[in-house]
Amino acid sequence: MINFKIAFLLFLSPMWPLGNAEDLGDPYVIVNKASNRLAFIEEGKVTEVYKVATGKSSELTPEGQFTITVKAVDPYYRKKDIPGGDKSNPLGTRWIGFDANNTDGRTFGIHGNNNPSSIGRFVTAGCIRMYEKDVQKIYSKIKIGTKIKVISIEKSFQEYMKERSE
Repeated sequence: MINFKIAFLLFLSPMWPLGNAEDLGDPYVIVNKASNRLAFIEEGKVTEVYKVATGKSSELTPEGQFTITVKAVDPYYRKKDIPGGDKSNPLGTRWIGFDANNTDGRTFGIHGNNNPSSIGRFVTAGCIRMYEKDVQKIYSKIKIGTKIKVISIEKSFQEYMKERSE
C-alpha cells in the first residue's frame, strides 16, 4: 500500500508548481515600498498598478507575506475617535486590513485617505495609503483571505514576477 502511495505521488509530482516556494493564490497584491506602488495580480500577471504612500521610516510598514483578514466601508478611526464617513477621517472610505506582526487586520491595512497630496510619499505610521478612487476600485476585488506581499526592491513588478516564475 505504501509503494502505491509513493508511486502515485511520483506520478503527480510533475504537476506540482516548480521554482516558487510561496503560493500567494489568485488574485493577490504586491506592495513595493521602494517605489510606493501597489500591484494587483490576476492569473500571474500584473493587471493594475497604483501609487501609494507607505511608512515614514522603512520599519513602519512591515515586509513579508500576509493575509487580508478585515474589510470595512467607512471605517472608524479609533486612535482619534473619528467616525467612519467623517471628512476628517484619515482612513478614507475603505479599509482592507492584513495580519502583519501577528495583528488582527485592524492595525495594518490598505486604506483611502483625506490627504491626496500624501500619495507617493513615505508618510504613514505603517499602513498603505491610496487615493480614494483607487482603493474603492480594488476594494471589491480583494476578498478576505487574499494574500498580500510587502517588499522593498529596486525592480519593476514585471521583473519581480518574472524572477518568481523562474
